[in-house]
Amino acid sequence: MGKRFLTWKKNVPAPYRKWKDGVLVCCDANEFLSGMRDEIADIVFLDPPFNLGKKYGNRGAKADLMDEQDYISFIQEILLGSVRVLKKGGALYLYHIPQWAVRLGSFLDKKMSFRHWIAVSMKNGFARGDFLYPAHYALLYFTKGKPTSFHRPKLPPPKCRKCNEYIRDYGGYKQFVKEGINLTDIWEDLSPVRHRNKKNRLENELPLELVRRVIQISGKRGGVFVDPFVGSGTSIVAVAESGMRFLACDRESNCCDIAAGRLSSFKAGK
Repeated sequence: MGKRFLTWKKNVPAPYRKWKDGVLVCCDANEFLSGMRDEIADIVFLDPPFNLGKKYGNRGAKADLMDEQDYISFIQEILLGSVRVLKKGGALYLYHIPQWAVRLGSFLDKKMSFRHWIAVSMKNGFARGDFLYPAHYALLYFTKGKPTSFHRPKLPPPKCRKCNEYIRDYGGYKQFVKEGINLTDIWEDLSPVRHRNKKNRLENELPLELVRRVIQISGKRGGVFVDPFVGSGTSIVAVAESGMRFLACDRESNCCDIAAGRLSSFKAGK
C-alpha cells in the first residue's frame, strides 16, 4: 500500500494490525470514517448491528438496543461518512433487516443513486407477532452517480444433488446456460452462517460468497474496500482473495482478534 493510501485526514487510533494490502483499526465506526480523506473508497460495505438486543463481543445482551431515534441518528451519521469517503462512481452496500432498510434506504436515496434491493435468503427464521414469516435480509446497493465498475456475475445453473440434472426447465435454452446464468437480485442460495462448526464467533456471520459477489459486481483490482463493522473478518478475507485493498475497523477488540487471525490464516494458506 502506498504512503498516500495510509494518510488519514486526521488522527485515528493506531492500526490494530497492518498488512501489505490493508489496515485493521479497533475503534468506533464513526471515528474511523471521520478520520479518512474524502473520496478514497471504491466500495463501502456496511453490516451494522441490527439494534435487536443481541450480544456482540464483550458487550452485554442489551448493549445493541438503542433508543430508536438514537439508532437512526447513529446509522445516518455512518451513511453520511460513507458517502463522503466514496469516490465518484463508487458503490455502497448496506446489509440490514427490511424494517430498517426501508427507512435507511429512503435516507440514502436523497444522496445517492439507487441500484438494487437484493433479497438474501434467511433460513430458520420464525414468525414474529402479527407479521408474516421473515425470509430475507436486505442488501441495499447504491452508487455515487453512474457506477465506475459494474459487472454482472454468472452462477452455475443449480443441479439436483442426486441425479446431477438441472433442477429447472430451461427448455430450448439449455445450451445458453452451460456457461452460467445471470445473477439476479434474489440470492436464495445464500444465508447467514449459523452452524457452530462453520463460523468463527458465537454470533452469526456473513457467508463469504456474499462479499465475493459484492466485489465481483463493483470491485476492481487495486481498488479500496472500506468496512467499518468488520466483525469476524469475512469481508477482508474476500478482499484479500480479490486483489483489492482494504480499510476496516471494529470497536470490539475480540472481533478484531478474530478478523486478524482469520486473515492471517488465509494468507498463510491454512
